[in-house]
Amino acid sequence: MQALGLIETVGYSTAVSAADAAVKAADVEIVGIEKVIGVDGYLGVTIHFNGDVAAVKSAVDAGVSSAERIGKVISAHVIPRAHSEVAGKLLPQFKLKEMHLETDAEKEYKTEEEPNGKKLAKELNELNENDNDKPPV
Repeated sequence: MQALGLIETVGYSTAVSAADAAVKAADVEIVGIEKVIGVDGYLGVTIHFNGDVAAVKSAVDAGVSSAERIGKVISAHVIPRAHSEVAGKLLPQFKLKEMHLETDAEKEYKTEEEPNGKKLAKELNELNENDNDKPPV
């Protein structure tokens, strides 16, 4: 049985704190984020969680507790079995896009790369030539 959990906060740092505590507390997934300007004149951020009912309840409780130490929580709610209309039509508007976060090393390597991947081939050849740990054939 899947559940939908929502935590609405004032401010982005409060929302990040809530999200961090929630995903650490239980086996849930952050499935969406909604940012609205105007909640108390500030940025309102709602984090959407998905998982089984008990996990979502636990995650939302932990997220709210953590967020209240940082800032203001406007509301929090768990919907045990969201109707298909909610899950299929409303939530996709706030669904997170898949992102690939590059490490600093990957970014640095890309800026140093020679055209046509010649640098990579050259480095692989050097590694193979200098590999003295190979067993004798």
